[in-house]
Amino acid sequence: MSSMKKISLYLVDDHLIVLDGIKSMLLGQEKYEVSGQAQSAEEAWTAINSGKIKVDILITDISMSGKSGIDLCLQIKALNCSIKVLILSMYNNVEYVRRAIDCEADGYILKNTGKAGFLKALDGIMEDGAYFSHEIIPLIYKDEKSKAKKEDKVQLTQREKEVLNLILQEMTSIEIADKLFISKQTVDTHRLNIMAKTSCKSIVALIKFAIREGYYKVD
Repeated sequence: MSSMKKISLYLVDDHLIVLDGIKSMLLGQEKYEVSGQAQSAEEAWTAINSGKIKVDILITDISMSGKSGIDLCLQIKALNCSIKVLILSMYNNVEYVRRAIDCEADGYILKNTGKAGFLKALDGIMEDGAYFSHEIIPLIYKDEKSKAKKEDKVQLTQREKEVLNLILQEMTSIEIADKLFISKQTVDTHRLNIMAKTSCKSIVALIKFAIREGYYKVD
């Protein structure tokens, strides 16, 4: 039996079939376990606020009867900012993505995401702090371009540009290390240097920087 400490997930969706589907994707996963579930934001808040359950990642829908997943995210972040929040939604539009980012969600994927994409999102959040799927980044692009402004050009090295490009392709630090034939520690150093040079404190801020500076383009 593995002695690895499992990452605790709390699931929130008002459709039982979605909750069951998520749990089925996690069967046999040694890294993750479900510590609880709820079918409303209110029920989830009561359980998590009690402090009786361990939660590393909260996975929540946006639109539910009663309070929304956005409301729940705001409450959770105010309670404990170390709890990561992954939005799992059917909504693929700028307004919902903006609301998720404004409430400091750590990730956003669509409900049509398969098992591999779902597990990649969890890994991305735990390894790199955030994960936004390839369908969502163009929406951040649209929102950012609508309010873009001129700023001083930040100078990145060629290697930093390569690492940034791979981050925008949803790669984790481990995947980037394999791709560039360097160590994960070296990738993490490049990440820190990029964040310092750009004054970005989150992956979302880094995506926005890449959009403003032309490193990310939508065809």
